[in-house]
Amino acid sequence: MKILVLGGTAEARALAGALAERGAFDVILSLAGRTLRPLPQGVPTRIGGFGGADGLGAYLRDEKIDALIDATHPYADRISANAARASSETGVPLVALRRPPWREMPGDQWIAAGSVPAAAEALGKVPRRVFLALGRNEIEPFAAAPQHTYLVRSVDPVDPPLAVPHAIYLTVRGPFSEADDRALLERYRIDVIVAKNSGGEASYGKMAAARALHLPVVILQRPALPDVPSVETAENVLVWLHHAVTAAATRGV
Repeated sequence: MKILVLGGTAEARALAGALAERGAFDVILSLAGRTLRPLPQGVPTRIGGFGGADGLGAYLRDEKIDALIDATHPYADRISANAARASSETGVPLVALRRPPWREMPGDQWIAAGSVPAAAEALGKVPRRVFLALGRNEIEPFAAAPQHTYLVRSVDPVDPPLAVPHAIYLTVRGPFSEADDRALLERYRIDVIVAKNSGGEASYGKMAAARALHLPVVILQRPALPDVPSVETAENVLVWLHHAVTAAATRGV
């Protein structure tokens, strides 16, 4: 069974490896190419976009893909929409591996924002020290709030830098523990965090650290994702694939 995994997350990398180990699956892992130096994936990897839903559909047909797994980031709504459309138009079965979102806990001070510009506005007019826990390609709207001092942590260098007078850049790869993030927030005297509700354990350290330090978090709301079959764990993807294999055998495919 030939499987295309749309990745870019730790879950996608682990899932692709688990599938390859089983021997019954021919796995291709696709990365969008936003990270300049991605980690070794352990399976055949394709890097770069497909050219929208039409391009993805053509790839599914040309490569004779039997199943499509969308294991992209919860905020990668465009590729998820393309995957849903390509699946519908080609008939290739699709399942989405989606992390459950974090839930606000007692002691949290969350401020919801519907977009990155709204998050920048939510910081207010008074200068603050802000930890931007966002992708390096998503921070440009904060140039509209140059009164703040920004701490930007990213896997790859931010180029061009944010057009503000005061910004600090840390180029480092996670995951980070709660202790790591608490030390970071204290070292740079952070007043407020801007983050996505990514879910999962790998990036939760900053949320727990914010709670412990009584810091507010401007949190970007998740985008709407396509209504497709979805599961929350890699184990459930394997169950879904078993049913897909059984259904294909029943149809004589």
